[in-house]
Amino acid sequence: METLPPPPLLQKLKVHKLSSIITKTHTFIHSIAILFMLYYRLIINFKCIPYWFLIFLSEFVLSSLWLLNSVHLFSPVTRTTFPENLVDDNNELPEIDVFVCTADPVKEPATVVVNTVLSAMAVDYDPEKVTVYLSDDGCCITTLCALREAWRFGEVWVPFCREFGVKKICPEAFYRTVGDDDDEEEIKGGNEYLQQRENVQKKYEEFKERLKKIQENGGTKDTMVHFGPYIEIIGCGAKDKIPSLVYVSREKKPSHPHHFKAGALNVLLRVSGMISNSPYILMLDCDMHLNDPSSARQAMCFHLDPKMSPSLAFVQFPQRFHNVSKNDIYDSALRACFVVKWPGMDGLIGPMLSGTCFYMKRKALYGTDIHKDMDLSELKKYFGSSNEFLSTVITSINHTQNDAGVKEFADDKIQEAKFLASCTYEQDSQWGEEIGFLYHSVVEDYFTGFILHCKGWKSVFCNPSRPAFLGSSTTNLNDTLVQGTRWNSGLMEVLFSRFCPLVYGLKSRMPLLECMCYAYLAAQPLYCFPAWVLAIIPQLCLLNGIPIYPKVSSPWFAVYSFLFVSTLSKYLWDVVNTGGTTRTWWNEWRVWMIKSITAYFYGTLDAILKLYGFRKASFLPTNKAVDDEQQLMRYQMGIYDFQASKMFIVPLVTIVILNMISFAWGVTGKVIYEGRFSELFGQVLVAFFILMVNYPILEGMIFRTDKGSIPISVTLLSMLFSFGLLLFGSVFVTHADKQ
Repeated sequence: METLPPPPLLQKLKVHKLSSIITKTHTFIHSIAILFMLYYRLIINFKCIPYWFLIFLSEFVLSSLWLLNSVHLFSPVTRTTFPENLVDDNNELPEIDVFVCTADPVKEPATVVVNTVLSAMAVDYDPEKVTVYLSDDGCCITTLCALREAWRFGEVWVPFCREFGVKKICPEAFYRTVGDDDDEEEIKGGNEYLQQRENVQKKYEEFKERLKKIQENGGTKDTMVHFGPYIEIIGCGAKDKIPSLVYVSREKKPSHPHHFKAGALNVLLRVSGMISNSPYILMLDCDMHLNDPSSARQAMCFHLDPKMSPSLAFVQFPQRFHNVSKNDIYDSALRACFVVKWPGMDGLIGPMLSGTCFYMKRKALYGTDIHKDMDLSELKKYFGSSNEFLSTVITSINHTQNDAGVKEFADDKIQEAKFLASCTYEQDSQWGEEIGFLYHSVVEDYFTGFILHCKGWKSVFCNPSRPAFLGSSTTNLNDTLVQGTRWNSGLMEVLFSRFCPLVYGLKSRMPLLECMCYAYLAAQPLYCFPAWVLAIIPQLCLLNGIPIYPKVSSPWFAVYSFLFVSTLSKYLWDVVNTGGTTRTWWNEWRVWMIKSITAYFYGTLDAILKLYGFRKASFLPTNKAVDDEQQLMRYQMGIYDFQASKMFIVPLVTIVILNMISFAWGVTGKVIYEGRFSELFGQVLVAFFILMVNYPILEGMIFRTDKGSIPISVTLLSMLFSFGLLLFGSVFVTHADKQ
């Protein structure tokens, strides 16, 4: 009997063994040094007990977070896909729904939104198997009218991309680099291509003019303001040979919680179930356009792999950004996550869900407790009261195709879809609790991914050489810290809840190392405590002549020296080994310090206030529109811009001033005049290191006079706080001495 050939290879895994060995060895040695440090702190005779306790606690927290973080690199892997080996017959490829979310027409301009939509429509996939949904949580007429215009232009743009194999399928990105793009060298077509490109460009300019008029007029006459749920099928792909396009705006009332982005995604999940009910979903933020038309096929290399598919929930692509400068002074690229941590988690049971750029299996969002033998009454307890929607759930569970199509939906079921998008539909159901995207935290991506992994689902990280998606990141300090505060508040909500990763994860039998990875991200805001303590207490003790570190001549000093050098050098190796530079390493240290003092602190405080009912959850989208060209120019030049809220700048300047005073007095008064170099060298070094890392703050406060410098009023207010800390420290030490 003739044996059948093996199926074609769809994906390949490479384990980075050397990196794994180095990390595990370093973690073992570094952990031993940490134990010696904590032992020294326990046996030392420290005369100011409160200061000793704060220092000990900060070193313990810092060491614990370091240990949790080190686990990310225990099993780093990379994956390669072979989309060319997918079956050519389009009938074998599953349908895909694309979710694009927008919430604020001011911070997320319609031009940005429709470019993302157009890139999704131009994906290299059977157009009859792709349906694009736009969730407009701002309920804005301008967005709806812009989407209608996008459909008209899409009838030209999508065929152009398909005919000539255009890779840069976002029209704005394509024409921004037209004539100066390496991708164009691969396009064949000669004069015909050039002529078509010029014709489409003219239509794109006309399209942008129409968008401009729409934004100026605030809509068009044929559009009515809607307060309830509104659904409109902008175009049907079956007729026009391009993907179908659907506009969805859910009902929102102040008397009903709307659960921010997670609530909008769950409405899309229900409405799309009625229309197309595709088994896979691509989730995109409104500013994150497709940069590689083959991303869907790359994701299917994992989802259609028979060995991987049954337990695979989602394929996560990295977020890449077109507006990040080479220097990246604010760490806008989130390099540590997408280049270091996520490949490491991929070697365990998979990376975390990252909010956008992922292909999700619909069935995974419907819960593991749902099975095909459940009757309608049981299903209604989970999914709500719509019988029509429940039939689509059964279809998804049974792995059968939905043949209803957009046309039938448009004719017969529009009212049912509106009911699914109403603000009362989720009452007495498990939406947001067990079904769909979960509501427990404003970081719905982190929490939903965590629960999926707890239920036994897995994920993979796909990081092709050509960025599959490109978006816009924060390019100023204020937006970076506002965004960080929101994220860290949501993470702390999870840490303080019954879903704490080290407790709930282990109870759910999630692998220990994966639990530690999730625990690190949830506990990351706690960096604020050691950062504040080590930026203040050693300096106050230095000014009052109290040594808190071993003498230079003591063997214990070697322990602290080793830990300091070991931490810096290992992180430098991680950065360089993943394609970074020493400048990248230095910038990330600075951003870590800045975020620890501000975003981590305010995020922790916000979570505590919400925990005790003093504050309600809130969500503010990051500004996607660039308003200040000078601010953007400073970012591109690598110059910090301190046009930010005082709540962020004042603490940073206060810390820098305090360390300036401490360093100056420590060197002159204590080291030179009193000759206490050996006793106080550690504290002098800490103050010097903080000043070196945060030199841009020092520069913005003293040497700069441009608009982006630190205002005099902020400097004076920070000086007042610094002198208050100095006075409090001196009084406290004096009081402790008397006791």
